[in-house]
Amino acid sequence: MSSPSSPQAGLLEKVFWYMDLHQDEFVQKLKEWVAIESDSIQPVPHLRQELSRMMAVAAEELRRLGASVDLEDLGSQQLPDGQTLPIPPVILGELGNDPGKPTVCFYGHLDVQPATQADGWLTDPYTLTEVDGKLYGRGATDNKGPVLAWINAMRAFRALEEDLPVNIKFIIEGMEEAGSVALEELVRREKDRFFSSVDYIVISDNLWVSQRRPALIYGTRGNCYFTVEVTCRDQDFHSGTFGGILQEPMADLVALLGSLTDSAGHILIPGIYDHVAPLTEEEKELYGAIDLDLEEYRNSSRVKKFLFDTKEEILMHLWRYPSLSIHGIEGAFDEPGTKTVIPGRVLGKFSIRLVPHMNMSVVEKQVQQYLQYIFSQRNSSNQMAVSMVLGLHPWIADIKDHQYLAAKRAIKTVFGTEPDMIRDGSTIPIAKIFQDIIQKSVLMLPLGAVDDGEHSQNEKINRWNYIEGSKLFAAFFLEVAQLHE
Repeated sequence: MSSPSSPQAGLLEKVFWYMDLHQDEFVQKLKEWVAIESDSIQPVPHLRQELSRMMAVAAEELRRLGASVDLEDLGSQQLPDGQTLPIPPVILGELGNDPGKPTVCFYGHLDVQPATQADGWLTDPYTLTEVDGKLYGRGATDNKGPVLAWINAMRAFRALEEDLPVNIKFIIEGMEEAGSVALEELVRREKDRFFSSVDYIVISDNLWVSQRRPALIYGTRGNCYFTVEVTCRDQDFHSGTFGGILQEPMADLVALLGSLTDSAGHILIPGIYDHVAPLTEEEKELYGAIDLDLEEYRNSSRVKKFLFDTKEEILMHLWRYPSLSIHGIEGAFDEPGTKTVIPGRVLGKFSIRLVPHMNMSVVEKQVQQYLQYIFSQRNSSNQMAVSMVLGLHPWIADIKDHQYLAAKRAIKTVFGTEPDMIRDGSTIPIAKIFQDIIQKSVLMLPLGAVDDGEHSQNEKINRWNYIEGSKLFAAFFLEVAQLHE
């Protein structure tokens, strides 16, 4: 541990000592939370009950620390099959309201992706199991571990009867994996109430790009999801009876999808790169400093070759340039066997990951115009329709913000190193929602290592990441308070 200015150093030393002493209790608490099957993906009443129980358990944990907690009822959700299920409540909590201190709001979620041992888990996914310092269990890293690490940091100050250096608020939900149902409306509703005193927002729901070097995340890509439908009629054809005399919808669709990118992954839609933010020298330097072993990354991905050869190019194309991916085709024959069918209607699905400063409605128009042009070149008598079914904005933060500086200092204190400054190639809508509605600085401060396997079989968090992550949040409280002064 490098030494911040005393008397802070003495206080942190006590907090870190407390955490080392109580780490088995922290792991036991994580075990209790992982044991609750808080799966928000499968629309089953008993799982929704488990989700509500998870939220109640977390609310009780916060109340024990002296926090005031509201469980906000978000009503129910109507599913496409007609059934209605309750949406688990959202925790709005706060501890401390000293006007002389900054207020930090932590966002986390306690729902998880589905998991069964039959999927290929080596252990029961809902029984936290420690092997060689790795804590295996569904939700261990995404996101129960980080939520508990924040609570552990608060608990240490309270147990030592030390004043918390900041006011703390939480917003903890139970539907993140299912698209954060009804959360945006709640944030809008509470903008001038619960969030009015918030200075900084912290999200810890990502991973590092390294196994040992911490990271700060300052950007995520957005996403536009498209469908392109080609229809001849609403019934399939027999290829012996109609093959050779029809313009087949599948042939049209394959040509349309094949026209979107070249073999190097470059998007062929005219104008799509026009609004991509130019690369600055300062940004270029950030990529050079990132700790990424390309060979290890390639091997762990089980990929023979990437489209690019250097670390910098790979990271830039994951984070700061748009990408287009083709996801699937509805209506195609995709089962085993040799069915000689000509589908009468097919629907292709693809998406474009957006980056600053791409405009969603401009991208929508560019895609539609381009596909209409390609389709017109085929002189097909079929009907074609393009729709954008989902649009999520990219998010970017200012790394010169106070809390990024505070987080860097806290990382230096706990881990003795500078963090990797990274982006995330996926989409985390809540960051943009907070930034746009509350208009306060949003920081992504991940705790998990690159190999934690969130959403995958054998998800884990390392004991080291969990305990040192708890210390990191405690150090962050102090650094934010100091900078705020």
